[in-house]
Amino acid sequence: MKQKHTLTAIVQDQPGVLTRIAGMFARRGYNIDSLTVGPTERLGISRIIMVVTGDDQEVEQITKQLNKLVDIVKIQDLTDGSHIERELMLVKVRTHTHELREEMKRMADIFRGRVIDVADKTYTIELTGPGSKLDAFLEALDASAILETVRTGASGIGRGDRIMKV
Repeated sequence: MKQKHTLTAIVQDQPGVLTRIAGMFARRGYNIDSLTVGPTERLGISRIIMVVTGDDQEVEQITKQLNKLVDIVKIQDLTDGSHIERELMLVKVRTHTHELREEMKRMADIFRGRVIDVADKTYTIELTGPGSKLDAFLEALDASAILETVRTGASGIGRGDRIMKV
């Protein structure tokens, strides 16, 4: 059965690493649902978090292919165990009336978001949480109020003593 898997890879921080990873996905016809890249606690090492959709066999094949790439130090499917996963979303909404301003502030509060920018006719709201929470926020808003949406890919980390180090 196809499901979303969150893969986290520890990689050498070298030019072309992301290109090689994306190329491997493209050559084999796999899609990356989301991608997040950032530095780790070690100089010269980065972490790449990829969300992919597939059955267990497909994801195992993706993992094996990624392990063959020279710049990959370690890869793990976070979905296999207890983990924390979060996304960040910025939403610019229309607030040209007093009622809309109040409604948008109330919606942000309900979803534990924050209004981070206030302009004459717009608010920018910041939300973090699981993707399902961010989706629910967007569904709860009147579509005509949404002017722009920006979302990061998922970031994830193992819970408790589950640590991925080099």
